Amino acid sequence: MMYDREGTLPASRTDFVLESIKEAILHGKLKPGQALVESELAATLNVSKTPVREALKTLAGSGLVVMSPYKGATVRVVDAEMAASVYDVRLLLEPEALRRSVQLRADFSEARAALDDTGDLARRSLANRRFHRALYAGCGNPLMVEILDGLRDRTALITVAGWGLHPTWEAEDAEHRAILVVAEEGFADEAADLLRRHVQTFADRVVEELPDVVR
Repeated sequence: MMYDREGTLPASRTDFVLESIKEAILHGKLKPGQALVESELAATLNVSKTPVREALKTLAGSGLVVMSPYKGATVRVVDAEMAASVYDVRLLLEPEALRRSVQLRADFSEARAALDDTGDLARRSLANRRFHRALYAGCGNPLMVEILDGLRDRTALITVAGWGLHPTWEAEDAEHRAILVVAEEGFADEAADLLRRHVQTFADRVVEELPDVVR
């Protein structure tokens, strides 16, 4: 029985295919720029091409896959422009969402649990996204949560690419712990400021180190 990366049973065959392809991308088994051939993926996953086609469309919507009328589907290549765009939006919304979560006395237990989840790059990336979501999920604005959730796959892809160039997860783990302590103590503005600096520091480095726009 196949479970997805969040530890839950996929609701449908398409969900199973979706999570399998996503996991392969975030683990680097499917490389940036690699063609995603429906027939090959279907044979590998022992399914028909229909759920593969639907999964690729969903992954294109979340930013992990690029669909082209000439090249078909390919794994998105992470470049500086993509990273700058994603982190620009995160910097606008995520610190404010955390500030509101602290003011509303949100439950940060999931964030604390994520701090102890370590492993390879993909597993660390998954724990990173769990941590950040737990900070903003209680902000009281469902639309803000929805927008930030929509960036999670792109953020994970950028994070893995950034760590592959220059592993900095130990320093980021220390920053996470400092942010969480302040948030749990109820200091909303201080928590938001720490998170803003944390996100900005990673964004500055990864945009500098990633290649320029890849077409």
